[in-house]
Amino acid sequence: MGSACSRKRGQLVHEDELYSVKFSKSGSFKWLLHTLSRSSSDVLRKAQGPAPGRRPSLVELCVARVRQDISRYSDFSMLPRDLSQQIFNELVDCSYLTEELLGAFRDCALQDICLEEYPGVKDAWMEVVASQGQSLLSVDISCSDVTDSGLNLLKDCSNMQSLACNYCDQISEHGLKTVSGLSNLTSLSLKKCAAVTPEGAKAFTNLVNLVNLDLERCMNIHGGLVHLKGLTKLETLNMRYCNCITDSDMKYLSDFTNLRELQLSCCKISDRGVSYLKGLSKLSHLNLEGCAVTSACLEVISGLASLVLLNLNRCGIYDEGCENLEGLVKLKVLNLGFNRITDACLVHLKELISLECLNLDSCKIGDEGLLHLKGLLQLRSLELSDTEVGSNGLRHLSGLRNLHSMNLSFTLITDIGLKKIAGLNSLKSINLDNRQITDNGLAALTSLTGLTHLDLFGARITDSGTSCFRYFKGLQSLEVCGGLITDAGVKNIKDLKALTLLNLSQNANLTDITLEIISGLTALVSLNLSNSRVSNAGLHHLKPLQNLRSLFLESCKVTACEIKKIQLAALPNLISVRPE
Repeated sequence: MGSACSRKRGQLVHEDELYSVKFSKSGSFKWLLHTLSRSSSDVLRKAQGPAPGRRPSLVELCVARVRQDISRYSDFSMLPRDLSQQIFNELVDCSYLTEELLGAFRDCALQDICLEEYPGVKDAWMEVVASQGQSLLSVDISCSDVTDSGLNLLKDCSNMQSLACNYCDQISEHGLKTVSGLSNLTSLSLKKCAAVTPEGAKAFTNLVNLVNLDLERCMNIHGGLVHLKGLTKLETLNMRYCNCITDSDMKYLSDFTNLRELQLSCCKISDRGVSYLKGLSKLSHLNLEGCAVTSACLEVISGLASLVLLNLNRCGIYDEGCENLEGLVKLKVLNLGFNRITDACLVHLKELISLECLNLDSCKIGDEGLLHLKGLLQLRSLELSDTEVGSNGLRHLSGLRNLHSMNLSFTLITDIGLKKIAGLNSLKSINLDNRQITDNGLAALTSLTGLTHLDLFGARITDSGTSCFRYFKGLQSLEVCGGLITDAGVKNIKDLKALTLLNLSQNANLTDITLEIISGLTALVSLNLSNSRVSNAGLHHLKPLQNLRSLFLESCKVTACEIKKIQLAALPNLISVRPE
């Protein structure tokens, strides 16, 4: 499979390998070295990347220089595969690859061709892709204009192990017949592919080596799962948002005894459909979000002792039947959000001591229920948004020293309650979208110096309260929306140099002075100052924010025309703007 210098996929080329016999015998490699200018500091800088002082490898120097002078080369087929592969990857990553330049890679024995969401990919490109022949192991042409004809060119690349054709609207049932001949495939992804019909699914019958199959949003697959019966090596199957899947389809999954991950979000399956999963003892990830199942399905699920993740978000789960959760002692992630469960359900969770993530969003949970969570010492994420939890209940969580993330938005918690979690020093993210939280509550959290995300949307924080931000030097994301902060309060934000997201919307007293104050936050990627008094006159203060990608100034005294000017003049990375 390829030239003598080939290596395993993903294996790096070390600099000392460049001086080995197999490389030194390559005249094409010597040719590349001769094209390098010893004084080319620009190439050196590009090869070094962000790590100051790091010496680039010879391969990195070659790749950087070839990219710089790419118009000089028309054929890379004489290069060692490793080098031509890296040049190809570099051109794709930097969006330099064109149909004309692609021709230089014909017959290069490339192993991996990833053109996911790359503009302009069509059938003509597939001729060069297919020319890699038996060396080709992985192809991703997702979101391309490739048709059946282009896909058919891959029929002789029989060693392919991975193929992704997600969102390829021009591939039909006839085109999928090409896939049926690629019997060495272990991974196949066909998201939102209209060709996956009962007839089109016949192409899967011969893919007996498949381990991963992604059919997300394939809306015509109902009745086609019968053709998956022989794929006994399957370990992951994704059928999220296939709202045509019903209970009758599920019976064809009962023999997938090696299945470890099954995604069924928003499928039309009920408790009866879940019953076909009874013998899947290796299943570790099960997603039934949005399915019409009830607590009755938990009896079957209780036998899936290997489950590590269980998502029952937005299902018909209620307290009766939740006792079946007790035996799932390996569970690390449990999502019960938007169900009709109460504190009575939480009694059955207290023995799930391996839990790391628990979602109880919008459930009828109160203070008494949290008592049953106090022993879940491995919890890292806890979602309590829109529940009836109040300040008294938080005392039961004071011992959860591994908590990294907590959402307390739209609860009954007040400033007093926040004092009870002030000792959770491991917290990195906390959401307090709550009108009852004031400056005093924020002051109670100043011991949480490791915070990286703080959401105070709707909290009544004033300029005085913003003085607490000096304790949170590592903040990467800060949202303080609600109308009580002025330019003076923003001064307490100007030293948060790690901020990448700043949302100060709905603070009507902020002016252009705020833009000047935050102009030193050069790491910002997203900035929202909507519903403020920011005007066109202050936009020039944004010039230092070279990393800015999203800017929201809706209902401000700015015009789309002036924003466009500053975007073109000084903000090259800005791609999302409001107003447009």
